[in-house]
Amino acid sequence: MQPEFWQERWRTAQIGFHQSAVDRNLEAYWPGLKLHANTGVVVPLCGKSLDLLWLRDQGHSVSGIEISAVALEAFCMEHGIPARRRSLADFDAYEAERLTLFCGDFFKLTPALLGNVSAVYDRAALISWTPELRAPYVEHVTALTERGTQTLLITVEYPQTEMNGPPFPVTREDIDRLYADHHSIEHLARHEILEREPRLKARGLTELHEVCYRLTRL
Repeated sequence: MQPEFWQERWRTAQIGFHQSAVDRNLEAYWPGLKLHANTGVVVPLCGKSLDLLWLRDQGHSVSGIEISAVALEAFCMEHGIPARRRSLADFDAYEAERLTLFCGDFFKLTPALLGNVSAVYDRAALISWTPELRAPYVEHVTALTERGTQTLLITVEYPQTEMNGPPFPVTREDIDRLYADHHSIEHLARHEILEREPRLKARGLTELHEVCYRLTRL
């Protein structure tokens, strides 16, 4: 989707996609990546996710990227985070202990800004892009990371004809096409979650699966 779409969703508090708890897949599968506690982790399109705090509590240095200042300021206020705001060329950066939140266009993010990153957590980024924007997104993530970088990727699958995203369904064939050239791909789990998502069920879905992958940059 275009940045204006997400800006408007945050301005008007249409954020049904925001989870009020730490993601259960993050808690279940992140430990399997066996990362050092001080690893740098990047979270694309992070919103005001509680997952940012969970990752920091594991000892990681966390970098989140989000287009909406409303989301990032709400995150800091709701959790009492004394972040210092700093203006950069393409971003406003909210900085706190082991936490940096970049407000701006994800595609302008550079390795120099991120510093040392060894892992990516993608719960809501890939599934938020329309199909034509997925490849540019994955290409940019790949350009931001080095060999050995691990990604915990969480996607959704549902019949495409039943609902217009976001979130958009992403199949295993999509994952292979997008990532196989630069990543090894390990399927971790597939869960039926329709009954836990009444908002999406009300939009017409008859089935909905959450699918988790571990990707390793080649």
